Amino acid sequence: MRYDFGSDNTAGMAPAALQAIVDANDGYARAYGADDVTTRAADQIRRRLDADAEIRFVFSGTAANAICLSMLAWPHEAVLAHHAAHVCTDETGAPGYFGQGVGLVGLPGFSGKIDPLSLREALEEPEVGHRQPPAALSLTQSTEYGTVYTEEELRHLIEPVKLKGYGVHLDGARLANAAAAGFDLTQIARLGVDLLVFGGAKAGANCAEAIVMFDKSLARRIDNRLKQAGQTASKARFLAAPFLGLLESNAWEDGAAHANRMAQRLAEGIETGTNFVLAHPVEANAVFVRMPPIAHQRLNEAGWACYRFDDGSVRFVCSWATTEDAVDAVLDAIRSL
Repeated sequence: MRYDFGSDNTAGMAPAALQAIVDANDGYARAYGADDVTTRAADQIRRRLDADAEIRFVFSGTAANAICLSMLAWPHEAVLAHHAAHVCTDETGAPGYFGQGVGLVGLPGFSGKIDPLSLREALEEPEVGHRQPPAALSLTQSTEYGTVYTEEELRHLIEPVKLKGYGVHLDGARLANAAAAGFDLTQIARLGVDLLVFGGAKAGANCAEAIVMFDKSLARRIDNRLKQAGQTASKARFLAAPFLGLLESNAWEDGAAHANRMAQRLAEGIETGTNFVLAHPVEANAVFVRMPPIAHQRLNEAGWACYRFDDGSVRFVCSWATTEDAVDAVLDAIRSL
């Protein structure tokens, strides 16, 4: 393999995150999140969000999303989300498993963004006893197709949901990339989001993610919920330490900004130097290219890993570790197809 553009998960840990784990390993610390590292990491997240919130660190984004949705909807209810959202396409029914039957309703919208009219139609559907009524909305920032919601776009989606008294969840697996693209993190709580997954793994951490509860009433017995779900770390400092290292050094933002720049470099090279076209706007760290299966196969065989996505386009994802040389080399390979 020459380079793996299949996902930002393929990159290793950022040096700041790895060093923070080494530092946390020195000596003894209180267990189950009562340690100084966990406290400092949570404070760093609160500072970025400019909000008072309960924060817990968990082992995976799937668990974080599913537990959040189980807190917003009863088993006989459903969550509205974009039909290509990770919770709908890549979590093997985890929201329903953790939520004891919670359903998912996929909504349309270009490039991963929920269409406001389709959302309003779903909210206005009459409730009947034979299907799960919506109780919450799940949003993704940046989206599965690498686009970034503006504050105004989010407001148009969140306001009608809150007027119905429903909850709002934000999957921020690539929140760092959205922030690097100009999204103001301090608006998340102000827009009415109840639960946020603050992404770590794709930003350079290990496998850790953070559940942020702006609505503190949702934190009632959260530690019992996490324990039952197998998401309570006895040595919690090793989940929190990568966040602390990334956030205290600003590597969380800097690595995402670098990834976004590499995606722009790749997109510009494809647009100006190849016969292929982009499938979606490039606003964060992902580039989607319309590419015939035979061309995609030849690229993979040449050692360039990239992934055919749900809409048939080929996805290239850049990370904190992607180099200009790797981008230029894969561009040469694409031009040769």
